[in-house]
Amino acid sequence: MKVTIKDLARLAGVSITTVSRALNGYKDVRPETRRKILELAKELHYRPSGIARSLVTKESKTLGLIISGFTGSRKGHHFMFDIIYGVIDQATECGYDVILAATSPHQQKAVPYMELCQRRQLDGVIFFGARRNDVYLHEIINASVPCVLIDVPIVSDRCSFVTVDNRKAARLAVDHLLLQGHRRIAMINGHQEAYVSEEREAGFREALKQADLDEPLIVYGDFEEESGREGAKKLLETNPDLTAIFCASDWMAMGAVNGLRDLGKRVPEEVSVIGFDDIELCRYVTPALTTIHQPRYELGSKAAKELVTLLRGEKGKGIVLEPELIIRNSTNWS
Repeated sequence: MKVTIKDLARLAGVSITTVSRALNGYKDVRPETRRKILELAKELHYRPSGIARSLVTKESKTLGLIISGFTGSRKGHHFMFDIIYGVIDQATECGYDVILAATSPHQQKAVPYMELCQRRQLDGVIFFGARRNDVYLHEIINASVPCVLIDVPIVSDRCSFVTVDNRKAARLAVDHLLLQGHRRIAMINGHQEAYVSEEREAGFREALKQADLDEPLIVYGDFEEESGREGAKKLLETNPDLTAIFCASDWMAMGAVNGLRDLGKRVPEEVSVIGFDDIELCRYVTPALTTIHQPRYELGSKAAKELVTLLRGEKGKGIVLEPELIIRNSTNWS
């Protein structure tokens, strides 16, 4: 005969709610009570019913991974996949299912954040790819359904964020170029609706200022290959003495290499190029691309783990991961 949560509650001498909260790791259950319940559950081979559990705890055990601009470019999906993989692995380990949803600023105006959560019966949300004009960024702050933002530094009682130290990452890139002797260094940044663009540019400016180079050369793209190609051409045409370019994405860096070749410039012999992200393709292009590694899987897994802590009543916070400089052949300059 199958053991039910009612049976566990009766044998433990506690309420069904207490049993449910103990099994789901809530901190408001006394340690001795939790231990007794867990021992009974193990001894009796108890397997929880998802439907019964949701009725008692008012939880669906389902998290939403909402990606803004998911269909905008197939080239970005390699980056998203690692994050998605990290989210699903960690969520599964914590006993949650994950629903993937795409959104856009237009869709967010039509379907408010809380309505989306209620429709999908989401306990919490991980939001990735947000732009400054995304409506959900304003709604999330005071929403009852907790959220973890990836790469957007916003914190409230029910909202946390996970990101890489983008300023430090940009400084690592520029410092590498400075150590090689470069003094005319430019940046091709991403679009200005991305929070990471602001942080990477700030780090770029800080590194140049520390080296007493106070005239930063910056153009803006959209993280895509073609904007890197056009950005490199624009920079070289107006600054022919340029010797190095730092790009805010690997795709723009690969585009920059092609743009430099269009102008007859050799990489890295005449102009060094460094990217950002460390996508797999970096190792296989010619020259292999020096870049900043982002721990993408960890971004996803940390976001899911943090969301579970919010669901258990913890306050929101910021989690900042360390970047790493990966040196390959596109910056071997002397």
